[in-house]
Amino acid sequence: MLLINLSDSELVALYLKGDSKSFEALIQKHKNKIYAFILSKIRNRDLAEDIFQDTFIKVINSLQKGKYNEEGKFLPWVMRIANNLVIDYFRKSKKMRTIAPTDDFDIFDILQDGEKNIEDNLVNNQIHKDLRKLIEHLPENQKEVLKMRYYAELSFKEISESTGVSINTALGRMRYALINLRKLIDSHQVDLQIS
Repeated sequence: MLLINLSDSELVALYLKGDSKSFEALIQKHKNKIYAFILSKIRNRDLAEDIFQDTFIKVINSLQKGKYNEEGKFLPWVMRIANNLVIDYFRKSKKMRTIAPTDDFDIFDILQDGEKNIEDNLVNNQIHKDLRKLIEHLPENQKEVLKMRYYAELSFKEISESTGVSINTALGRMRYALINLRKLIDSHQVDLQIS
């Protein structure tokens, strides 16, 4: 059987028994996601490569010291290690103190994922997907205003001009859309859970 077909926990177990090929399979399996994550924070290919390598050195050390016990959650665990190394990099280079937010760059872009991992993102994506489904159950005029406000980010003045109704009417439709959406969320509670 090919190593790449084994689960992360099976590969980790094989590696701990001395099979170095299983660790190579783990790297192959996850390297693109981990490297892309690091690069999105560092925005420098050479530094991202260094941190990527440091991440796997730390992973190897942790595995050999028996510090890995998150069965089945190998990727989120590695992502946390990578994220911590990114934060360490910014601390060491003192960029935390010297970078001022600009239109193109905001320090919070670097820090915002600190507590999030892949599981959080999956849950949030599922909730947004379920919410979009529920929005489709709203009356047409409420759905239109809600989508213009939240997805197109239009002001109520722009919504008013676009739909040909007064600002007060647009505000009223938005208010009823939110009230009805809350009712839909309550009545479809099960649909908002991860299946």
